[in-house]
Amino acid sequence: MKVTDSTLARTGAQILVDALKVHGVDMAFGVPGESYLAVLDALYDAREAIKFVICRQEGGATNMAEAYGKMTGCPGICFVTRGPGATNASIGVHTAFQDSTPLILFIGQVGNDVIEREAFQEIDYRRMFGPMAKWVAQIDRAERVPEYVSHAFHTAVSGRPGPVVLALPEDMQTQTAAVADTGRYQRVAAHPGAAEMQRLREMLAQAQHPLAILGGSGWNAQACADLKAFVTAFNLPVACSFRAQDLIDNRDPHYVGDVAVGLNPRLAERIRASDLLLVIGARLGEWTTVNYTLVEAPRPKQKFIHIHAGAEELGRVYQGDLLINSGMPEFAAAARALAPVRTIWDEWTEGARADLDVWQQPVSAPGRVNMSEVVHFLANRLPPDAIITNGAGNFSIWVHRFYRYTGFRTQLGPTSGAMGYAVPAAVAAKLVHPDRPVVCFSGDGDFLMTGQELATAMQYDLKIVFVVVNNGMYGTIRMHQEREYPGRVSGTELRNPDFAALARAYGLHGEIVESTAEFEPAFERALNAKTAALLELRIDPEAITPRTTLSAIRAEALKNRK
Repeated sequence: MKVTDSTLARTGAQILVDALKVHGVDMAFGVPGESYLAVLDALYDAREAIKFVICRQEGGATNMAEAYGKMTGCPGICFVTRGPGATNASIGVHTAFQDSTPLILFIGQVGNDVIEREAFQEIDYRRMFGPMAKWVAQIDRAERVPEYVSHAFHTAVSGRPGPVVLALPEDMQTQTAAVADTGRYQRVAAHPGAAEMQRLREMLAQAQHPLAILGGSGWNAQACADLKAFVTAFNLPVACSFRAQDLIDNRDPHYVGDVAVGLNPRLAERIRASDLLLVIGARLGEWTTVNYTLVEAPRPKQKFIHIHAGAEELGRVYQGDLLINSGMPEFAAAARALAPVRTIWDEWTEGARADLDVWQQPVSAPGRVNMSEVVHFLANRLPPDAIITNGAGNFSIWVHRFYRYTGFRTQLGPTSGAMGYAVPAAVAAKLVHPDRPVVCFSGDGDFLMTGQELATAMQYDLKIVFVVVNNGMYGTIRMHQEREYPGRVSGTELRNPDFAALARAYGLHGEIVESTAEFEPAFERALNAKTAALLELRIDPEAITPRTTLSAIRAEALKNRK
């Protein structure tokens, strides 16, 4: 798009909304506030081009914008008001930062005439958001709006993607200026060099037990297809980092599991036994490395190749034999073009896949609802394009272990570990892909953090199936509590509402499921309901993970203290 001259004066708010249209924005999420009324008014005139999704709480709004960024690769857009609105919204910004998701948060700000007086709800957003955003700025003059917004989009999507925060003083929004619009933003990414790719091929040719770990952001469907062609040609076993399991079809024989919470011990053994670790896109953070013990820091004992979009991440924790700064589509295309080498690790790859097949078989569990069988049923029942969202909590371990994600963007979960993500993410996913089934998994504590966004789902007639796993406690914290302070339960018990009745109060279909046998017919009714639906699964608190129980954790802790 060419830069256009504008001889007509526009308000700062109108210039901002016009800039969003220039950059291809079709949807924005937010909670209204008097600090950006002028922008809301400008959005009214742009309502045919930009859908403004009215949310119930700013944390839900930024989580929706973050999920939009994950789904599309374009910056998710969110508008919130100053002070309390911004502080509520910070959780989604932090998730976008740790998950490397493009997001732009616009915050209404006090007018320039009262700045630095601690005016009503005033906060210095540069200081507040500085550690958790790629760039934070305040647009003080209307004529600078196109420049700032263009820079925000370029920053959010280039290199390692992430969030940007822009504050909008009230008086700037109503100022007028005659200023030209910019052109649409362009993503800027590094490309791998020919010498680097040749070195990668040589290292593979010398390996006996290689293993690849995929993760991070910046992927798209073509990059995933190119990467699949590469691992197929080289017959590589491929694992995925925490909540990045949808980067390769889990039914593919090269997929060998996720490197995350609840790691398969056999996969952990293979990672330690590998002689070449090829990490593509993942940062190798705490969860992916089991607190930096699975891969030794700073110098892995294996030959180590690390490919990442952010140059600042390479060598940050782990020294490598080959470090490649590249965007994921750029690297995947170059990898696909490599001539295959003669492989001697066919049995190694087949064995790793066989380990996964055993690991994903349903297991016995205390109580009448067996989550492994529930998830196993869904993996076989849902179509390949179904989208699964989850928040944070031990309930998600069952989903990660027993569901088989079929490809790019069939999984939405926060690698930041933030509770309350699943419901807003499901709303955003259904808005982006209204024709695809969306199933949302939340724990009881997890759900109650953003469950009010059921009203948003109802308002926009989004047919989502919400599954609330209710064990009457903050399960993850209780598990750690029993390990560290066995038998001393403090602050982790929950007295919950009837979630199915709550759903019905919102106008949704709601049912309680109290046995595994009840789940299948209940799910079919939920899937065929005229509205969104919520299924409350009442599970035994003892069923804390697929591998152990609360009582066993407590007993082991007490035994170790003797």
